[in-house]
Amino acid sequence: MKSLSALLFFILSFSINAQSVNGIVNDSDGKASAEVLIRNLNSKTHAHTDANGKFTLEGTQINDSLIITKKGFSTQKIKLASLDFLSIQLEEKPFLLEEVKIDNNLKYLNTISKIDFEIQPISNSQDLLRKVPGLFIGQHAGGGKAEQIFLRGFDCDHGTDINITVDGMPVNMVSHAHGQGYSDLHFVIPETVDNIDFDKGAYFVDKGDFTTAGYVGFNTKNALQNSSISFEGGQFDTFRTVAMFNLLNKESQSAYFAGEYMMTDGYFDAPQNFNRINLFGKYNAKMENGDRLAISVSHFKSQWDASGQIPDRAVNDGTISHFGAIDPNEGGNTDRTNFNLQYDAKIDENTHIKSSAYLSKYDFELYSNFTFFLNDPVNGDQIKQKENRTIVGFQSEYDQKLNEKWRFKLGAGLRNDNNKDVELSHTLNRKTVLEYLSLGNVNQTNLFTYSSLDFTAGKWLVNGGLRLDYFKFGYEDQLAVTYTNQTQTKAIVSPKLNFLYTQNDKLNYFLKLGKGFHSNDTRVVVAQKGEKILPETYGADLGLNWKPFPRMIINSALWYLYLAQEFVYVGDEAVVEPSGKTERKGFDFGIRYQLTNWLFWNADYTYTNARAIDETKGNDYLPLAPKNTLMSGLSVKDLKGFSGSIRTRFLGDRPANEDNSVVAKGYCITDFSVNYQIKKVSIGVNIDNIFDAKWKETQFLTESRLANETDPVEEIHFTAGTPFNARLILKYTW
Repeated sequence: MKSLSALLFFILSFSINAQSVNGIVNDSDGKASAEVLIRNLNSKTHAHTDANGKFTLEGTQINDSLIITKKGFSTQKIKLASLDFLSIQLEEKPFLLEEVKIDNNLKYLNTISKIDFEIQPISNSQDLLRKVPGLFIGQHAGGGKAEQIFLRGFDCDHGTDINITVDGMPVNMVSHAHGQGYSDLHFVIPETVDNIDFDKGAYFVDKGDFTTAGYVGFNTKNALQNSSISFEGGQFDTFRTVAMFNLLNKESQSAYFAGEYMMTDGYFDAPQNFNRINLFGKYNAKMENGDRLAISVSHFKSQWDASGQIPDRAVNDGTISHFGAIDPNEGGNTDRTNFNLQYDAKIDENTHIKSSAYLSKYDFELYSNFTFFLNDPVNGDQIKQKENRTIVGFQSEYDQKLNEKWRFKLGAGLRNDNNKDVELSHTLNRKTVLEYLSLGNVNQTNLFTYSSLDFTAGKWLVNGGLRLDYFKFGYEDQLAVTYTNQTQTKAIVSPKLNFLYTQNDKLNYFLKLGKGFHSNDTRVVVAQKGEKILPETYGADLGLNWKPFPRMIINSALWYLYLAQEFVYVGDEAVVEPSGKTERKGFDFGIRYQLTNWLFWNADYTYTNARAIDETKGNDYLPLAPKNTLMSGLSVKDLKGFSGSIRTRFLGDRPANEDNSVVAKGYCITDFSVNYQIKKVSIGVNIDNIFDAKWKETQFLTESRLANETDPVEEIHFTAGTPFNARLILKYTW
């Protein structure tokens, strides 16, 4: 009898201890709040809310005390009077850096990104990429062309060495008419971006092609809290308007529409006649079983004229001004239409399957003249690059938390690019085709799979993974006398291994190791018969994230990156050139400091030493590779209705050729913004280059010949950067 009583007592005790409480957390507007931390102070258990704001907290009893916390919201403490379903509402409060903790997250740079978003929201499309510390961009074709990107000693051209996505949909274009990896982000309305996921290097298995210098993933908002309309006008006949309409805003469903129109003549002597229209709609649904669906549709169209790159000699002798043009007939037009579906299936509390599928229709036509009259003294050297592309793809990822120590991920996907009439031709006045230099159809498919395993033991987190990419390249040469459809296949395996040691909530150390790659143009692949066309990179990062004071966060890293030899297709000339082995090593340093409740300071410095391995010393410089960069600024947030910032970016001198005998001069530019909010109306001023510095935004060492010259000259050709440029912004919210 005593044994039976003891057994019943044990079962009853176990039952009591095994109790749990379920609940949901919403914000002050009634929207579900994800990633909220709920801690039981008695049992020391904890839980996080899911995408629907729901949670289950194990090991909980009546009279236990719970703490509910989330960055940007007031901390709540409640004492359980019962184990009934909890409904908790969070109240927003001023952003405080002291609430940000150092945790065992390999992607801690995303925390830095969230901080930057809090204190300085994105105000224009160029700010999208500038949110990545150490990343610099340059525009050199009238505002309609994708920006040139510099990161970690890479002149990434328009995206060759950086993987860019929007809601999981790729932005990089393979075998593009202008250049491999071409990434035009102008189809994104900046005000719709919710957060940025980024990292430098090639250390995560879910990131594949073009992930050499790093990756950037933009995620759009799932819902709007309010509707708004804004008008922006300023110098150089600039006008921009953005309308955002909150169509549906319920606990389980949301929908909104956003539209943008922009026009400007630009600051060049020859008007840019630039205009762009963007349309974007998104629907989001949360199912009763925890599943989540998001569908978005967008359309973008842009057209422009450009002054192109001008030679130093023409400016120095007074032929043209700093903002002049040799061939004012450059320019182009482009459009892109996207359909994107994302589905997050909740299998159980520890298992999710995230899937996405997309369809993009893309057209591109660009006219350029880099050499003027070098090749054709009569008609000039204007070229046309054109294509008509359809992209389809999908990706699924199985994510399971096996137990408190182990987490497993398995993913797979496909991307196909069907690119019709990829053209490079010699043209006259954007009207007449004088000669086709290249014309063909590209069909490229990328199949991939990957898996990773996280192991957590005490203060250690070890992440290991493996990725397999398989490519099929096809090219039909339309200039060939007979039908030719050349194909090649290639595969590459990319291992990753990462270590993270979290000493406490103020300090962690990391070591990241990984192999990455970027694919090459299909026209290179078939010309080289599949040899050296998936150049691999091997990289390592050793660094720390440190919070020396409650309102200060420091992140720093020493890094190394090796890139194998490859053959590169030069889209402006339709030729294949070899590119040798290179190595880059450097140092990144970032600091975020909150001086008061409303005043913030941040700075990001990078140093890079980039060299060609097989060249002799002194002739081993990598042209245009940045050496020193610095971005710094002061920001004011919510000071009696005022917000604003003053921000400086510095790019140091860098070599323009292999022996550094020609230097691309650096620049230091300061931008200013201020905004005042009064009830539903806000008024603001944005000023680019507030000190009106004269600078060169992009520079290239180019051989060219002007109309009055008999011999060609090799020298710096550049696109002028913006002078002082002020704009007034009015916004109404309801």
